[in-house]
Amino acid sequence: MRHLMSPLDFTVEELDSLFDLASDIEQNMPKYAHACQGKKLASCFYEPSTRTRLSFESAMLNLGGDVIGFSDASSSSASKGESVSDTIRVISCFADICAMRHPKEGAPMVAASRSSIPVINAGDGGHQHPTQTLTDLLTIRSLKGHIEHFTIGLCGDLKFGRTVHSLIHALVRYPKIHFIFISPEELKVPSYITDMLKEKQIPYEEVIRLEEIMPRLDFLYMTRVQRERFFNEDDYVRLKDFYILNKEKMKLAKQDMLILHPLPRVNEISVEVDDDPRAAYFKQVQYGVYVRMALILTLLDIHV
Repeated sequence: MRHLMSPLDFTVEELDSLFDLASDIEQNMPKYAHACQGKKLASCFYEPSTRTRLSFESAMLNLGGDVIGFSDASSSSASKGESVSDTIRVISCFADICAMRHPKEGAPMVAASRSSIPVINAGDGGHQHPTQTLTDLLTIRSLKGHIEHFTIGLCGDLKFGRTVHSLIHALVRYPKIHFIFISPEELKVPSYITDMLKEKQIPYEEVIRLEEIMPRLDFLYMTRVQRERFFNEDDYVRLKDFYILNKEKMKLAKQDMLILHPLPRVNEISVEVDDDPRAAYFKQVQYGVYVRMALILTLLDIHV
């Protein structure tokens, strides 16, 4: 039995197989319509989510399975003080696989250590978001044809952004990736990540202005400044509009540059950019369903 806590839980070769399966699902959805018949996904979300929760639930329903669970900690026995360890032991009696989102870093890992069914980390605090990373990698591979030899700018909240942290850790395993980190000083990427890049001798730059590096980017990964990660409302208000991608800034970009965003956005990408053919963030959402379908099949060891 396997769990998914981090994108590094899968080797590059295993990720290739997962993405091949996701691509086959995209091309042949009817083939997989009954693959999980009789199986149940427990969707356990201790904090709000739209895309990730509904993407998991949609994935399981597309596979012919069923979904149980909760979308808020207040509607679970966590509100009565039940531990994650006890909750997962109970859920293991009801379901075949569990997707868990939790505000505390490491909570899904605790659940996995006590679970008798596969557990998928659907986001834990500011730590990891592995299935978003799988979505990002599949999007890159599907739209560019490969995951190698490109410059990616990661912009916005690089301090608390778990999607950013997971993606960096995943991309360092691919050849010739150059990172450019774009953020205000207060939201810089954590030192443990830059230390890791230095140790692996992977090139990166840190800048404040988005405009100065736009012409060099093959991908721009935008993120929102996350109100829920701030302890001080004044700091959030001061930083929330630090970066806004609009048509003027897009004029500086390559014709084949692609914009990614884990969503939800607030106002860091102007809606006027949505019609630009380089805007790939809604395609990204669709790829998220395919990759989660592939992941469910893989962890349940179901072959079609």
